Amino acid sequence: MDDQKTSNFANHITSTIDESTSDIPSIWFESEDINDADEPLLPPLLEASFRQWAEQATGIALFQSGEFVLFNKEARELAKAGQAAAMNVAEREDVLNRVVASVLNNAEMHTFETDSFFAAAVPVRRRNDGAVFSVFAFISTAGSNHASEAVHMCGLHFNQCFYRNFEMLYVRDLLLQQQRSEKDASRRNELFQAAKLLYDQIDVSSVLSELLRSLEELYPSSEVHLYLSQDHLNGDPRVKPLVFKNAEHDLVAKAFLNGKSVTEHNRDGSIRLAVPMTGKQAAYGVLCMSIGPGKWDERDLPAFMLLADTSGSAFENAKLYEQSNLLINELRLINELTKRLNQSLRLKEIFQFATSELLTIFEADFCCVLQLNKEKNQFVVMSSNFPDLTSEKFSPEYGFCGMVYRTKEPLIISDYWHTRVVTSKLMDNTGSRSLIAAPILVDGAVVGVILVTHKASNFFSYDNYKLLQVMSTHIGLAVTNASLHAEVRRMVITDNLTGLHARHYLNEQIQTRQRIDPFGSLILVDIDYFKRVNDTFGHQVGDQILIQVSNIIRSSIRQGDIAARWGGEELAIYLPGIRAEQAYRIAERIRLHVEEETAPIVTVSCGVSEWTFENEKISVESLFYRADMALYEAKNNGRNCIFVGKC
Repeated sequence: MDDQKTSNFANHITSTIDESTSDIPSIWFESEDINDADEPLLPPLLEASFRQWAEQATGIALFQSGEFVLFNKEARELAKAGQAAAMNVAEREDVLNRVVASVLNNAEMHTFETDSFFAAAVPVRRRNDGAVFSVFAFISTAGSNHASEAVHMCGLHFNQCFYRNFEMLYVRDLLLQQQRSEKDASRRNELFQAAKLLYDQIDVSSVLSELLRSLEELYPSSEVHLYLSQDHLNGDPRVKPLVFKNAEHDLVAKAFLNGKSVTEHNRDGSIRLAVPMTGKQAAYGVLCMSIGPGKWDERDLPAFMLLADTSGSAFENAKLYEQSNLLINELRLINELTKRLNQSLRLKEIFQFATSELLTIFEADFCCVLQLNKEKNQFVVMSSNFPDLTSEKFSPEYGFCGMVYRTKEPLIISDYWHTRVVTSKLMDNTGSRSLIAAPILVDGAVVGVILVTHKASNFFSYDNYKLLQVMSTHIGLAVTNASLHAEVRRMVITDNLTGLHARHYLNEQIQTRQRIDPFGSLILVDIDYFKRVNDTFGHQVGDQILIQVSNIIRSSIRQGDIAARWGGEELAIYLPGIRAEQAYRIAERIRLHVEEETAPIVTVSCGVSEWTFENEKISVESLFYRADMALYEAKNNGRNCIFVGKC
């Protein structure tokens, strides 16, 4: 390279940079800088900036005599431009690696020159702290007295190009945020207007009509349906009854039972979104919307959920308003009972609370709530203020519970001693004369019976009779919700074959325990040659082996320990508050019992890992990884043994 040209270029670059910055006032975003969190996202921006710089600097002499190369902070080559040096690939990489490493280590420009080549590297620094996040390098088979100065100026030029692009990206992001904010503000205003119109309605039909109209206006390209748990179909084909046919796979049922939004993505890119319509006292239905491919923005989900909540509240208010003209006092009692019932998903608590409330509401002497055990075909007393009846069992043909069971209708008896249509242990043993009874119905079937009695004759009115019928419906809903919740919860967290917990439940429990415990251990158990067992004896025997090993694990651990099926023939045990040494002994106990008690005989290999609060990184993933590596060692060392993973 001509030394005079190189010197002139360096002076030109210096003066250009000085002139470009001297007259420009300070801009508010010039102080913005990249940080450590940005660095994984830098390569595309670095490459784009390098290409831009190369287009601007392509006319300089250095481009004809050598090659410019850009590296990231891990010394990985990102981009290059110019004339490739006439040297072999290995020599080129060696020279570049040397100068780049020197810059990364010393954070200063470094040159390396021999008779046959010249190389230089310049650090690209952050504005605020000067940390190096990239290296700008040059390599050539010819050098000059001013080449290093020119490379340095080129590096400064590149740094300027990079930060110009960074600032443009930053400003573009701010503009995008502003656009989003404006869109969100517009959406909030639309929702406010929709909510206002909903709350202006005073009857259920008007609320439903306004809700569907608002949804059509807010989401014109979507198909909307409303599934209601009550009989308010309103003559609109888009309003449908909420039916629980297959709660596990039904999108609408899931949303209603779990009280959370559920999204279903289809192969063609369309989605179905179900959001429960919930008021203060209960969930009344589910809003279900089908959206075509590319028509849905996830940021709209909170707004849609807010609209569902608003419509639920408006629906509830309208329903209460319609009924309040007739039964103000009864509605107060029903609402309070329903609210309290829905606060619990435990059947025993629901029955006990119902008994207590019914005694107070009807000023009764005795109350008895029975539930039908379908497997044994008998009624069981679940709650009563008469201790002698606790846990008593009756045939579906016996007494007043039998009458209600057969007719599925409520019952009122003015004077049991005078009529005595059936024999009743409750009436005889308590000396009661008046009775009102109602079935607890679920999907038209009697699942329980409520009996309320008083010692005086003719004590209960026809209004009491109707009120108990209404309350039994709410109690039935609470019983249904509790039963379905318990069953769904059991199915979700339990492996059907082994009876152990599911893997996701184990992960959740470990995460919870890691927040409160000082340490814990994990054991991974793998049945050796399990495929051979299946191939030799068949999959049914293989399943029995899995069950046998699972039973051995259950009998070998504490009540608070968590055993789960991790996948296939692999099982996992989490031991809260246990260190690796003790976990090893537990694993050895399991290993010995499996070898001695299984039929046909199998063995297991185990991997053990532990965590403590002193670990640099505490996570479920790292705990499983170390246990899995230990299990891999056990298998590679002959199986039927235990290895402990290293932290």
